[in-house]
Amino acid sequence: QMPHGHMPLPSFWKVVEDTLQQSSAQLRTFCQTFETVMPSPVTQPLNPAEERKVLSLVSKHGPDKLYQVTSNISGSKDLDLTLLRGQIVALLQTADTKGNTSRWLVDAGGPRGFVPATKLQPY
Repeated sequence: QMPHGHMPLPSFWKVVEDTLQQSSAQLRTFCQTFETVMPSPVTQPLNPAEERKVLSLVSKHGPDKLYQVTSNISGSKDLDLTLLRGQIVALLQTADTKGNTSRWLVDAGGPRGFVPATKLQPY
């Protein structure tokens, strides 16, 4: 009943290929537009308590291990942390216990747990 239901197989595959190429081009355009429109995350000013926590993290882990949370994180799995945008954490491992590099183990100045790597930027 579909319009291409009676097409010869090579013509059908050509239609599928063209549709996929068109969708891919639209997705690339969307991604480029999104990256242009979305402002890059900015460093948030720290309150005194957060500043003390940062100094503690620096003394424990060193300044090159500090990352800032770029958007709120709501932990959904066991050992996930819930963090607010602007919080500073120290990187402990760049993978979870199963080797997944999209979840990093961090020290949040007390609790330790996993967060999405994409929501962290070097501090």
